[in-house]
Amino acid sequence: MLKLENVSKTFNLGTVNEKKVLHEICLELNDGDFVTIIGGNGAGKSTLLNMISGLYPMDSGIITLDGEDISLEPEYLRAQKIGRLFQDPMLGTASDMQIIENLALAKRRGQKRGLRWGITKEEKKQYYEIVKSLGLGLEDRLTTKVGLLSGGQRQAITLLMATLQKPKLLLLDEHTAALDPATSAKVLTLTNEIINEQHLTAMMVTHNMQDAIDVGNRLIMMYKGRIIYDVSGEEKKNLKVSDLLKKFEEASGHEFVNDRMLLS
Repeated sequence: MLKLENVSKTFNLGTVNEKKVLHEICLELNDGDFVTIIGGNGAGKSTLLNMISGLYPMDSGIITLDGEDISLEPEYLRAQKIGRLFQDPMLGTASDMQIIENLALAKRRGQKRGLRWGITKEEKKQYYEIVKSLGLGLEDRLTTKVGLLSGGQRQAITLLMATLQKPKLLLLDEHTAALDPATSAKVLTLTNEIINEQHLTAMMVTHNMQDAIDVGNRLIMMYKGRIIYDVSGEEKKNLKVSDLLKKFEEASGHEFVNDRMLLS
């Protein structure tokens, strides 16, 4: 479903602040793969997702999605095929619009819009049932502005919006990091359920090593713009956090010192 060939990225090229953040990344994801990505600060995790989504241009390399070369496609065209959630719950939704209006916008992603009623009766019924499936009691608040929701509620709605039209790829960039532990666990459970039910191909950056082990069928560890560990199947299921720390030290030659990840 996704193939990266020698993808590289350097910021501030030719200046004193030049920094190479991705070094010829090669990666392949099969249809239905759910890959979790971990690594310390500056490892290149978010930059990798930004390259795939088209937020920044690559220095070099090829990105293929479902057999189509999207290397030179602008972000707005890739957004028709790629769903994305960010760490900040404020991103991904229009805060001054109602829940139902946000869902209607997501439903029409990539379609032409004309002068007709924005939301049909059939769609209202559909959105009611979809939101009800979240188990957050928001199905009776569809006319509430999204800006009035809590961070966890907004991330749940954003998750629905990103998967309302089944994307070829779902990118999750620490989408539970800004939430309290209980809400984070709820959103992560919803994420896992939706990905499994829709058989989505997904990549999730997380700072929580245990979450990276518990969800998905594959785990990738990054260090200084390179993939230093790639594990899947039974080996991944049997991993412990201590195993990941040991693997990091073996592959990088350094002790893992990211307090945020260790405390998680």
